[in-house]
Amino acid sequence: MKKSLLALAVLGTFAGVASAQSTVTLFGVVDLNARQVKNGSNESLKTLSTDGNASSRLGFRGVEDLGGGLSAAFWLEAGLNADVGTAGGGNGSYNANAAATGAVAGSPGAFFNRRSTVALLGGWGELRLGRDYTPAFWNTTIFDPFGTNGVAAFTNLSINGLGTLGSNSYVRANNTIGYFLPSNLGGLYGQVQTSAGEGNGTVGDSNKQTSGRIGYAAGPFNVAVSHGQTKTLPDNWKHSNVAGSWNFGFLNLMAQYDILKAGTREQKTYLIGTVVPLGQGEFKFAYAKADQDGTTAALDGADADQIGVGYVYNLSKRTAMYGHYARIKNKNTTAAFAIGGGAGSAAGATSKGFEVGVRHSF
Repeated sequence: MKKSLLALAVLGTFAGVASAQSTVTLFGVVDLNARQVKNGSNESLKTLSTDGNASSRLGFRGVEDLGGGLSAAFWLEAGLNADVGTAGGGNGSYNANAAATGAVAGSPGAFFNRRSTVALLGGWGELRLGRDYTPAFWNTTIFDPFGTNGVAAFTNLSINGLGTLGSNSYVRANNTIGYFLPSNLGGLYGQVQTSAGEGNGTVGDSNKQTSGRIGYAAGPFNVAVSHGQTKTLPDNWKHSNVAGSWNFGFLNLMAQYDILKAGTREQKTYLIGTVVPLGQGEFKFAYAKADQDGTTAALDGADADQIGVGYVYNLSKRTAMYGHYARIKNKNTTAAFAIGGGAGSAAGATSKGFEVGVRHSF
């Protein structure tokens, strides 16, 4: 939603920034839901949770026309925990004292934890600097009917395999330099990104990552492939994804094939899903399967299936109500995939989740 310079001046801290821009936009999302998750025989966990339909956020973005077809832009975006009234969150950075041992000592707080970038744009494309999404994850999220949000997110399986939560750049990366192709290439699009490790003690360049994505979209058809690699201990990990969608009008069919590798361990995760328009709302369905391989029989059998269904009813262009349900079936006692926010381990058991909520964007 557009804001005048006078309105932005009320924000105090951002007044000086806003006055130097040709255009500045204040935007955000508030998404809250009542959620229940049950993992195996554990007691059901009932919560007021966030981000069932979209990620809650507060952001500021602006563009300045520099003339000659060149523009400058900034984007500052903070995550919101609307259930408790806090903002920001972890940014995956290493603690300097823990870096000597290669351990991750938690994620320090960062206000603009979702994105903080500055960019130059022209007919040649876009050069972007700062904290941003990785291309590999972006391919994963846009071809998920649930947008990797809520109890039915594809990331319940894809992000939790092989301990990839220990990687600091699965979703976003710090200190990035990225380049985006221009939008006038007849449907071809793409980006590349690299980030510096910035010398984290004896772990060397931990956090150093390189990734890229290239795709083609024409009419109802969209297909893309991505790949990324992050330097971590004890093994570097790689994330590859190929995905596509075809919008038939009466439904939008999506599919993707996701691969994670860390040393001798590998996880292949598949998804097929759809979004079906129904009047003022839409029906969502997704089936996903995780298949792990490694040097041990336990890892080879640590597989799982997930089914997710949901319905979103649009009360207006900016406000929606939704309900989602998901079920994960772990294949043996070593598989421990669970609905996000679950109550304890779901090793070898079934994890179920349900949520009903409201999302408002501005």
